[in-house]
Amino acid sequence: MSSAERVRAAAVKLFATKGFHGTGIRDLAQEAELSSATLYHYMGTKEDLLVEIMTTSLRRLIDAVAKATAGSDDPVVRMRTLVALHVLAHAAQPGETRVVDNEVDALSAPARARVVALRDEYEQYWADAIEDGAAANVFHTAQPAVTRLALLEMCSGVARWYSPKGPLKLEDLATHYAELALRVLGHPVAVRARDLRQCLEVVAQVWDLPVQEGF
Repeated sequence: MSSAERVRAAAVKLFATKGFHGTGIRDLAQEAELSSATLYHYMGTKEDLLVEIMTTSLRRLIDAVAKATAGSDDPVVRMRTLVALHVLAHAAQPGETRVVDNEVDALSAPARARVVALRDEYEQYWADAIEDGAAANVFHTAQPAVTRLALLEMCSGVARWYSPKGPLKLEDLATHYAELALRVLGHPVAVRARDLRQCLEVVAQVWDLPVQEGF
């Protein structure tokens, strides 16, 4: 691993566990096994490092969703795909996704605007799927925006507790969450693990991970 990669990995780990404001330059240097002076050569400011982590992660999510939902007009298929991708990404990259989910308020106004714009672009896929499902009378919710936020929060929580060492395979986890989401939307239907195999492959491709159970 290069020095730059060590700095980024250290930042992901520390920002996810201690928070942006709770992480000092000395903490980053110690975790990356560099001197504080050398550290700045690879990161610029601490906020620059945070912004890079957040924008890269969000662009990867957007890229994954665009690939996996391309050509699909079925809102049920799109929704189960969105849920599966979100769950798989948060299970595979818990540190990175926790930073994105938890540290937006730590950003300065210009940086926050950039990150929030990407987050809104990603969440629009969810909003469109729910809206299209309601229009087709396959989804039923009186509060589509609240439902979208609730589903995102539910799926994001995987980053806090999932362990690849546990008894649940990633495909089974994604399948269960997809079924939960469809029930919330008033469309209870069984989801087969093989229907979501493409999601596993897309996440592995976008995050450059080996395609296997638990990555």
